[in-house]
Amino acid sequence: ELSMNILLAVDGSAYTKKMLAYLMAHEELLGTQHHYSVITVQPTLPARARAALGKSVVEKYYAEEAEKILSPVLKYLARKGVQPERITKVGPVGETIAKVASEGGFELLVMGSHGHGAIATLIVGSVTMQVLARCTVPVLIVR
Repeated sequence: ELSMNILLAVDGSAYTKKMLAYLMAHEELLGTQHHYSVITVQPTLPARARAALGKSVVEKYYAEEAEKILSPVLKYLARKGVQPERITKVGPVGETIAKVASEGGFELLVMGSHGHGAIATLIVGSVTMQVLARCTVPVLIVR
């Protein structure tokens, strides 16, 4: 059986739910034969906010936001017997996802068509556009 190293980009939006439902419906994409990682990226807080809050508060905020997003996703995948690795990053969202997908030895990136805070372009969100522009691995966009 073909085994793939698959990266799932999640942001806690309705598009993440749609993407997970799509995976559930396609056994060839969601099964214990594959190796999964789940990534969520927090946009960097503005410099002034970071300075005012201090390093430990900022780091706690990033960790809590990531946890809020990842927790339901990991529970959902666990029901299918899938135990993905977790990747949490801070930075420009589209760029960071593309970099991890391209440099992390992944064969496929799966993501929803729009994400949080994306000023929707007509077909897909701006984050998705950034990922497509930079990613060197195949991207499956679930709409």
